[in-house]
Amino acid sequence: MAVGGFTKLPGGSVVVALGLPHPGCPDRMVRVVVHALNRQRALTRLSNLGFRGARLTGNAEPPTPDEVTAVLHHPDGLVWREYDSAELWHPISTLNRTVRQNRS
Repeated sequence: MAVGGFTKLPGGSVVVALGLPHPGCPDRMVRVVVHALNRQRALTRLSNLGFRGARLTGNAEPPTPDEVTAVLHHPDGLVWREYDSAELWHPISTLNRTVRQNRS
């Protein structure tokens, strides 16, 4: 089960942050942050990217202000980085590219 949480923004949309297994290396975790109209749409976006088991139960680890800022300033509204890391945020396309390279 994914550990994460959400924050409702003043405009009504939400930012959801989840810790999920890396698609190419299941023993590594990534923190994925999604901006969407509601929590269900955020989880649907993740499911469409291959994170089929992404569920949000509770609000144990809501997004930090840094995570909210990062996802709001990204055109796709979807960013990731290694779990518990201080590295910069990456667009979700780089995670997908990493997975494709590992499968080749």
